[in-house]
Amino acid sequence: MTAPGTDGDRLAPQARPLVDALSAAFPDLGGTVTDAAEARRILAAPPAQGKTAPPVGAVRDRTVPGPAGAPDLPVRVYHPEGPRSPRPTVVFFHGGGYTLCGLDTHDATARTLCAESGAVVVSVAYRLAPEHRFPAAAEDAYAALCWAAGRAGAGELGGDPGAVVTAGDSSGGGLATVAALMARDRAGPAVALQVLIYPVLDAGQDSGSYTSNATGYFLTAAHLRWFWRQYLGPDGDGTHPYASPATADLSALPPAHIVTAGCDPLCDEGEAYAVKLGRAGVPVTRGHYSEMFHGFLGFPRLLDDARAALADVAEAIASTVTDRKIGGDVGGVTG
Repeated sequence: MTAPGTDGDRLAPQARPLVDALSAAFPDLGGTVTDAAEARRILAAPPAQGKTAPPVGAVRDRTVPGPAGAPDLPVRVYHPEGPRSPRPTVVFFHGGGYTLCGLDTHDATARTLCAESGAVVVSVAYRLAPEHRFPAAAEDAYAALCWAAGRAGAGELGGDPGAVVTAGDSSGGGLATVAALMARDRAGPAVALQVLIYPVLDAGQDSGSYTSNATGYFLTAAHLRWFWRQYLGPDGDGTHPYASPATADLSALPPAHIVTAGCDPLCDEGEAYAVKLGRAGVPVTRGHYSEMFHGFLGFPRLLDDARAALADVAEAIASTVTDRKIGGDVGGVTG
């Protein structure tokens, strides 16, 4: 692989300075940093760079019921500006390798999704590993989906019970599709769309992009190995479809919009998942950004491709109110 900063760098020129800054601030997971609590302390120190927090109509922190026998879940609910009318309800799961991040780190992303799509966004603080290993996060995701779907048509949230969307980035993207899988397997609730932004889908970690993008593009293959160890522990089943949805039967799932980045170790598994969904008869639209890196969607103020990707995501979400079947093989693809 070409070293960063050389003439053969595959990143977009406007992305390289951002990737270098993010990499410098990020903990050396699995190297000099092996403890999750220490990693969280390091990430809490520097402010987010280049992220915007657009205005929305209202924001409220609250708790909702967790899975049976588990604690209540903190959520942050974002209502868009403008008159109340039937809107989508997006249940959003943050990234962070099932181990890091939370409501505050992804506040700007949740606000942007709310403002751009006109949807009510419910951002979920699921339990983190290694304190709470698989399947805790998956069960929390499903519990949050059930709560949101139960209120989507009651006026408390979006107002359209047929326009419930699961969405997330990175590990949150994995949880967004796992929640949809669980809803199918457990006879509801109905999900209109799953939005998977550079999702974590396969504990096997053996795709070609794990090698070609192993280092030099912010998220590394070593980081991902560390995240999986935290999430699964020594005895966790990485082949379980709720841990690795790439292994699941994907029939009868809701339509999907999948975003992938060409300079991301997770690129190939996201692309393969889109193909597998299509073969299972699930409508899929895709946005592939060949010169982008894992996490790029969080920087629309700095990156043209982030703005384009967000516009496609917002359009897919907004379409669930009036057209619940987004079709096509490739939509919003660039690079």
